[in-house]
Amino acid sequence: MDTGEATCFYSVSLGFYYKYVIKHNVCIMEEAHTCSESDRDFNINDHLEKHQGDLSLLRQTKSIVFSKIFNRKSDLIVGKQNHTEEKTFQCLECKGFITNGSIMGQKSGYTEPKPYKSTECDETFIPKAQLMIDPQTPTGEKPCESSECYKAFNQTGEHVPYHRNHTRAKPYKCSECDKTFKEKSDLSSHERIHTEKKTWRCSECNRAFRHNTHLIRHQRIHTGEKPYKCSECDKCFITKDQLIIHQRNHTGEKPYKCSECQKAFKGIGELSIHQRTHTGEKPYKCFECEKAFITKGQLGLHHMSHSGETPYKCSECDRGFKTKRHLTRHQNDHTGEKPYKCSECDKTFKEKSDLSSHESIHTEEKPYRCSECNKAFCHNTHLVRHQRTHTGEKPYKCSECEKCFITKGHLMIHQRNHTGEKPYKCSECQKAFKGISELSIHMKTHTGEKPHECSECEKAFITKGQLVIHHRVHTGTKPYGCSECAKTFISKGELKRHYMSHSGETPYKCSECDKGFKTKRYLMRHQNGHTGEKPYKCTECDKAFTEKYGLSLHQRKHKGEKPHKCSECDKAFFQKADLFIHHRYHTREKPYKCSECDKSYVLKKKLTIHQRTHTGEKPYKCSECDKAFRRNDNLYVHQRIHTGEAPYKCTECDKAFKKKSHLSVHVKIHTGEKPYKCSECDKAFIRNSTLMIHQRTHSGKKPHNCSERWNTFSQKGVA
Repeated sequence: MDTGEATCFYSVSLGFYYKYVIKHNVCIMEEAHTCSESDRDFNINDHLEKHQGDLSLLRQTKSIVFSKIFNRKSDLIVGKQNHTEEKTFQCLECKGFITNGSIMGQKSGYTEPKPYKSTECDETFIPKAQLMIDPQTPTGEKPCESSECYKAFNQTGEHVPYHRNHTRAKPYKCSECDKTFKEKSDLSSHERIHTEKKTWRCSECNRAFRHNTHLIRHQRIHTGEKPYKCSECDKCFITKDQLIIHQRNHTGEKPYKCSECQKAFKGIGELSIHQRTHTGEKPYKCFECEKAFITKGQLGLHHMSHSGETPYKCSECDRGFKTKRHLTRHQNDHTGEKPYKCSECDKTFKEKSDLSSHESIHTEEKPYRCSECNKAFCHNTHLVRHQRTHTGEKPYKCSECEKCFITKGHLMIHQRNHTGEKPYKCSECQKAFKGISELSIHMKTHTGEKPHECSECEKAFITKGQLVIHHRVHTGTKPYGCSECAKTFISKGELKRHYMSHSGETPYKCSECDKGFKTKRYLMRHQNGHTGEKPYKCTECDKAFTEKYGLSLHQRKHKGEKPHKCSECDKAFFQKADLFIHHRYHTREKPYKCSECDKSYVLKKKLTIHQRTHTGEKPYKCSECDKAFRRNDNLYVHQRIHTGEAPYKCTECDKAFKKKSHLSVHVKIHTGEKPYKCSECDKAFIRNSTLMIHQRTHSGKKPHNCSERWNTFSQKGVA
């Protein structure tokens, strides 16, 4: 059909002429003449004048019984028969009809003729309008095409409503509540909310509906009837619309696109809900707290937070949930079932939404970007949650201690600190946890799984967070700075612990001796000192430890493994902390200074011990002789005098010593090693202390005075 060509045909169903103009491959209906009283449109002025004449003559004809107004007297008669159920015309084949036209149309369904015949396929039709549409069916011609998505239609009546999906035009407005609609039929259905009662009632749950069709559809929920079946996967649905949307999962079709972000959706309902994220529209308000929501379903779930209703119960642990989806997800925790599998890496998930989030890792699609730090996210909800870290917003407040949290999930886990609830149990060791993420991490300690590998040193970690922190060791990045002393740290946890050194805060208290600790781990290690419990045993030498970390370090001694090497002198260490301290000997850094004498130390522990020389404090007392010591290890060695214990034995002569250092000196007698040489005379000694005494013979220094006489001596024992 050429551009600009016009065709006319008579619509039997509507009773007046339509004029269609084909322009730029889009059908447009010309509506040139509009009635000022009824807003009805006409293509021909004669039809408008006839309509206005009928309106002025017949407007006064009114049904006294039902108070409905009709334009024609014949419509009034039919209207009365609808209420009285009088059916004047009887079909000999089936049922009765109110009008002659209705019975003629029905009879033609049983008996020929159908006077209008298609020249293409020999199919016959009763109204001529159906014939005019039909020729396009066998040829596949669809002359009305959408300019937005190029979808084609047989007639303009199909095209115009679909075109409004792209333009968002809603020309039909409700006079009661100003709500707008794309189609007049939708407006008519909506207006019944204001005018009609819900006369159709469900016998099962007493719910009422305005239309019988809505009731029939609702009753399928009770009967379980799902008449619409998918030909691909045999899944069944209550309504045909649900089936059509489902079939798009197989075809991949997403015909509804958002004009803001170009995201596509399978159904127009999904698009409408999505568009509210751009407009900020939240039409569903809670009458309890005036909180607003995008969907009616979200409002329904929110109402349950006020009522405390949890209708979906777990058969395993009797826990209740607001939705069936949340119950299904919870039941997967019991069964361990993960039915959703990634086609790229075979990773499995408990929920389809989790799979969708994961798949974006492979596609690298992250359309939601933070305006503050430019970080991108797969989902808008993740972006909203992230933005709270910039704004400081913590909308979820604990009713017990008024602590606030960014997410509801964090609040729920925190509240279990108050209730003591630990619903997630390990199937291997029966250890219980507050959150499922804690359980998942713990389970990897049994399986040995460490899925996150470092690309620099191939070290593997259980969680991605541990890997991120480890990467900073290679890059030297320390993003967390102390506001008090400008010291920087690799992780937020290290910074938090450092702040406690300024504030003196020790939130974890021992119930036995009231000693405070910065972390729960330090407290647990201390409490094992009271109980004597050492649950972690070495399989090589049966030595036991209070912590698993201590056992891991110890096992490196058996293996000879020293993974932490010094870049200055190639000396290696069992643990990173030892390497960090060792570096200070190269840099000569002594950060811990005594406030009394300005003496400084590499370790804080050594400063604490030194300060006791000023205070005279000796907290470690022997239970046998009441002798006191500044250091715990000195007490431990002293107690061997009473017990006679000498655990360090020489392999050469079986001589035993109370201290390891004494054994080390003794072994040099057998080896002949004398590592301490005098710079003046090249004389060598086994011990450093012996060298220092010898050097006084060269310097003439005699630091030891006799209290009885004024003589001085180079050695303390000589006097």
